[in-house]
Amino acid sequence: MTMSGLISNRNFGSFVGSGNVYRSGRDISVQRGGVSICGVSVAQDPFSRWQHKMHLPLEERIRKPMQKSHYKGEHFSLVSRQSSPCLNFRLQASGINGCSFVSSAPYRSNNVEQREEHGLGLSRRKHAQPAVAKANKFRVNYKSEEYNISETKIDPLQSTEGTGEAILLEGNLQQVSPWWQQFPKRWVIVLLCFSAFLLCNMDRVNMSIAILPMSQEYNWNSATVGLIQSSFFWGYLLTQIVGGIWADKIGGKLVLGFGVIWWSIATVLTPIAAKLGLPFLLIMRAFMGIGEGVAMPAMNNILSKWIPVSERSRSLALVYSGMYLGSVTGLAFSPVLIQKFGWPSVFYSFGSLGSIWFVLWLSKAYSSPKEDPDLGVEEKKLILGGNVSKEPVTVIPWKLILSKAPVWALIISHFCHNWGTFILLTWMPTYYNQVLKFNLTESGLFCVLPWLTMAIFANIGGWIADTLVSKGLSITSVRKIMQSVGFLGPAFFLTQLSHVRTPAMAVLCMACSQGSDAFSQSGLYSNHQDIGPRYAGVLLGLSNTAGVLAGVFGTAATGYILQRGSWDDVFKVAVVLYIIGTLVWNIFSTGEKVLD
Repeated sequence: MTMSGLISNRNFGSFVGSGNVYRSGRDISVQRGGVSICGVSVAQDPFSRWQHKMHLPLEERIRKPMQKSHYKGEHFSLVSRQSSPCLNFRLQASGINGCSFVSSAPYRSNNVEQREEHGLGLSRRKHAQPAVAKANKFRVNYKSEEYNISETKIDPLQSTEGTGEAILLEGNLQQVSPWWQQFPKRWVIVLLCFSAFLLCNMDRVNMSIAILPMSQEYNWNSATVGLIQSSFFWGYLLTQIVGGIWADKIGGKLVLGFGVIWWSIATVLTPIAAKLGLPFLLIMRAFMGIGEGVAMPAMNNILSKWIPVSERSRSLALVYSGMYLGSVTGLAFSPVLIQKFGWPSVFYSFGSLGSIWFVLWLSKAYSSPKEDPDLGVEEKKLILGGNVSKEPVTVIPWKLILSKAPVWALIISHFCHNWGTFILLTWMPTYYNQVLKFNLTESGLFCVLPWLTMAIFANIGGWIADTLVSKGLSITSVRKIMQSVGFLGPAFFLTQLSHVRTPAMAVLCMACSQGSDAFSQSGLYSNHQDIGPRYAGVLLGLSNTAGVLAGVFGTAATGYILQRGSWDDVFKVAVVLYIIGTLVWNIFSTGEKVLD
């Protein structure tokens, strides 16, 4: 006889004959179409008979003759091992107490074969059809063979093993877990990365609000304020490529965890550094940039290993939307905290959130699926796609990487994209104030709108891109379509700003420009994992270095243009770069793997 599950004479659940559950005693016989408990048939009205018989002494119940099924010559009996050693079940699944089984299929057999087992005479009927057993929270599949126990004396007080445990031979045990345990592990990684990027921009933008009361307290002029704001990029530029190398060599978990805890500590120490003096504050802001500089390459590395290509766009879009929502959260809560508790409270409260994230990250995250011991077989198969996950790289093939045209397409396109994006995000409050004549409060309020728009449209673009891939469109075509929208959309809406006559239409054009810009998350920002998944961290470090330089130079160039020209000239330069980026991307980019 073979089963799957665990049956114990001490903690046995219940046998079910016709879809009903009955509490069982220590000794049970199962017949076709029903259950025989201690020799009493309970196929028709089992519960009342069982209650009656269970009051009898154990020895008397054991000696009762076993009831036969009304199907001629066919019956099945199951007797606890504490009652008899004649049935020997071997365990494959353990730790299951109180199971409930259903005997739902009749047994049809022939070709009776005699054999001796444990010194007892057993008449075994072969070719028995399987019966299905089900249990509360467990699904058990087994085949049962019928035994006719005849001329067998049973000592109910002896057990060959002494444990009284009935053990099963073989089977397939499937445990039904709660929904939160069935949540895909790869999306747990995505949500943790989303949270990290939420904290990243919360800690970055809080200085733009806190710098106002800080400059009043320490008597900083505009030049000093600009120096403090730019000091962040000193460290940020330093660790873009280095962070990618670290992530590709030692894994994204360690590098991203290091980055978050590093910039969180730097954020908490910012008020102390400001009180010590300006040089200490500049160093602390640079330290914060070092921590945030490794975040994007490390995230790109870990998602390249965890996310299948069919879900790549939407996962990256969700993570990057965390940055946008982090800006919204930081801009919304910083003024409230400053007003109630003073400007240092912003840095203490925001920075302390990183420690909570770090604890969750250490307990839940792994650099790759093969390192996660709790990852299900089916999900691992989906992630790996039937391929063996390769080891982290030991040497970065710089010559090979820089010789590929798609890599340069990424670098150039990232530069063109960030030039326009940083201009809009950095100079937008000034544009609202000088051109649209909004006051500072209204300017700050409308500055939140582009971040919200980008968060929404980034996720919409991600779902569209993954849907196109699932419909059979090539990855190359999808990346080119999405990035073309990310370039040409902002270019179109920026050209319309010179024609609008109302502030409402101007704000709408700016919002639409940023919304279409967010489609880039499913274009160039997803392409690093397409062309070189093993070097995704290094590739993002390279392209994002160009993107950060575009932000630094573009912001400075905009101020120079405004001294000698107008806002139309600023937008024209951005539109030209958007068009250049579109051409380079559509000519040289690809969605196929070019680095292995």
